[in-house]
Amino acid sequence: MPRPIEALVHPDALARNLASARRRTPDARLWAVIKANAYGHGIERIWPGLLGADGLAMLDLDEAQRVRDLGWRGPVLLLEGCFEPRDLELCSRLNLWHVVHCDEQIDWLAAHKTHQPHRVFLKMNSGMNRLGFTAAHLRSAWARLDALPQVDEISLVTHFSDADGPRGVSHQVEAFVQATRDLPGERSLSNSAAILRHAAAADVRADWVRSGILSYGSAPDFPEHDIHHWGLVPAMTLRSRLIAVQQLQPGDSVGYGSRFVAERAMRIGIVACGYADGYPRLAASGTPVLVDGVRTGTVGRVSMDMLAVDLTPVPAAGFGSEVTLWGHGPRGTQLSIDEVAHGAGTIGYELMCALAQRVPVRVVDLTPQD
Repeated sequence: MPRPIEALVHPDALARNLASARRRTPDARLWAVIKANAYGHGIERIWPGLLGADGLAMLDLDEAQRVRDLGWRGPVLLLEGCFEPRDLELCSRLNLWHVVHCDEQIDWLAAHKTHQPHRVFLKMNSGMNRLGFTAAHLRSAWARLDALPQVDEISLVTHFSDADGPRGVSHQVEAFVQATRDLPGERSLSNSAAILRHAAAADVRADWVRSGILSYGSAPDFPEHDIHHWGLVPAMTLRSRLIAVQQLQPGDSVGYGSRFVAERAMRIGIVACGYADGYPRLAASGTPVLVDGVRTGTVGRVSMDMLAVDLTPVPAAGFGSEVTLWGHGPRGTQLSIDEVAHGAGTIGYELMCALAQRVPVRVVDLTPQD
């Protein structure tokens, strides 16, 4: 039989999270961001949960082709635009909207032969300093695009660097509003953190919001706030079972490098899950885990195929007991992926995207459908 590890993807959880984003921004349209294969969940697996969005946003042309093949006829946005001139041919064929963030992309558009003018999102660098035109160059870029017959409509977009932290977004909003004043076109500013923390302001909501990590049930500002604070639901569960139990005496060590040494007699369970499955190798002892729905923690180093957990809070646990690495456990229990990521010094985004190919994945709604 196969190893007892599996991942579950929950489309109805994603739908709930998108509905939460919409309730916070009722006068804006909603992009569901599905880059990196829907943050590791799988576009095709999570598809039913995406249908409540107004548009789908991603990076890759392959992902754009996939959503068109699935029957999506609504807006599709390439968040980093085109990477070479021939990408514009597929934009024309698939009716893709695309970001323009540099002069080279405008040059490509000017040379592109198309019977269907393109909808573009002109990106402003309002302070993050990754992509986009600075305030000093934004209007000249807009004028170049406006003069092109290949361009149908110009929208305006920027990205926040500190929406999840104390600095906030006001400095970038002010820069964006000033630089785009009197320019026509729809606006998009808010990412997940801005939707949750700053969307009470109309100029932050604007015309389109972009729901990324919140769609998948992760809190972008963890540990300041968790998913329960924001009313989010995990859209992925990683679970396995105990495949062995060991009885330790004081002084016994666990795992490579003997990083954990027992201070008392204790039972530990060995879980069929390791870093080759996507569980973070750097997770420290004490990283939370659920055994039969009871919260406990890891002990020792994570190995390629196994990790160890403290069974002290779960005296009845034994061989075959269910282990929830993150997501939904038995009897309505939950373990946020953010907590696990925090124990490894990383973020939930990385763990979602790192789920290994060898882990079987099933699609399971949280609420059974009639």
